[in-house]
This record gives sequence, C-alpha cells and structure tokens, in this order.
Amino acid sequence: MSTMKYTAMIGLLVVVCAAPMAWAEDTPSNMVSSAQEHMLSARTAIAAKDWRKAIAELNVAVKTEPRNADAHNLLGYSHRKQARPDLPKAFEHYKLALQIDPGHKGAHEYIGEAYLMDKKPADAERHLAELARICGNQTCEEYADLANAIKDYKAKPPR
Repeated sequence: MSTMKYTAMIGLLVVVCAAPMAWAEDTPSNMVSSAQEHMLSARTAIAAKDWRKAIAELNVAVKTEPRNADAHNLLGYSHRKQARPDLPKAFEHYKLALQIDPGHKGAHEYIGEAYLMDKKPADAERHLAELARICGNQTCEEYADLANAIKDYKAKPPR
C-alpha cells in the first residue's frame, strides 16, 4: 500500500472515529424524563408547602408515567396536606401507589396517617403492621413515624 493511501485511510479512520465522540460530548448523557422534571418541581413545591403547584406538577407526572408509585404517593400526600384536605383524593392516590408497589413504605405510612385523620385507627394499625413486615423491624423511619402518629392519636381525648 502506498504511503499516500495509507495516510488517507488513517485520516478517514480518525474522522470516522472522532465524529461519534464529538456528537456524544454535545449530547447530555443525563437526560431527565418529563415525569422526573415534574416530580422534581413537585418536591420543591411540597418543601414550600405550595400544595396547588405540587398537585399540578404531580398530575402531569402521573399522566406521563401512570405507573409511578412515588408520584401517586406524593399526590396523595399533597391532597392530604392542603389547608382543606381532600381525603378521598388522597386515599385514591395512596391506594394506586400501593397497587403499583405493595411494598412502598412511604405510601403505607401516609395512608395510615390519612386513616387517622379519617378517625379510622384500626386501618392505620393495619398499615403499621404491614410496615413492620416490609421493614423487617420496627425501627425504619416510616414505621416509627406512623407508630408515633398512632400513639399521639390515641393519647388525644375523644371529640
């Protein structure tokens, strides 16, 4: 092979190999899905206690990813935490989260707290027992939080 052909082939090889590398560097490798963007925005709104914005962002997230247990759980949480709690909507989304992921610790904790708001401590205790089974102990954060909520609920005088 002549030196000129050899040099031309090497040059072509360099161009062909370098092109994908240049393209890859221009393309973000950590692309975030639309649902994840809305989840992030919702978490920011939840931290600010902006329930209306959180609900709007989470509604878009569940439309994009209807089987996202975290989105349903946070949507239930946001409906429950509003100044005027919407417990039917909260229960709807907690139950969807648990249908999607029966071992979702956060959904078990939050639905248990919603049952306490609905004056149904026996239902809350069912979810506490489920958390004990899922966690394998009684020290995981979700178990401890729900156990404390039940204890506080029972310590209050009946209304």
